[in-house]
Amino acid sequence: MQGRASFTVNIHPVIPAQARIHNALDKTYFVYLLSIGRYGTLYTGVTSDLIKRASQHRESLAEGFRKKYDVKPLVWYKVHNDVDAAIKREKQIKKWNRSWKIRLIQSQNPRWRELYEDIVR
Repeated sequence: MQGRASFTVNIHPVIPAQARIHNALDKTYFVYLLSIGRYGTLYTGVTSDLIKRASQHRESLAEGFRKKYDVKPLVWYKVHNDVDAAIKREKQIKKWNRSWKIRLIQSQNPRWRELYEDIVR
């Protein structure tokens, strides 16, 4: 064993640049639409906690546009696994004309049912 050097190797794992945001990669994001009933005023939003956010809207805890127009019922939502994709989709929908938003809602919720109870089950 003489002549062999003894040494300790400290291994530091290489962490990919995206590892710092791994929690964001594991999350689910939601783009959603609220309405004052069928064909009423529409509100488009994005959140990582749809149950909490919809509850805030229902309890009138959300400020701004939603509170001013009393937009409460959740009538449409879509799940995204990427925050950037969700934000991009929200911005796209906000730029849409009203008839496109109505068609989007009716394609998945033709009776404009309140979807809150569906998501809390």
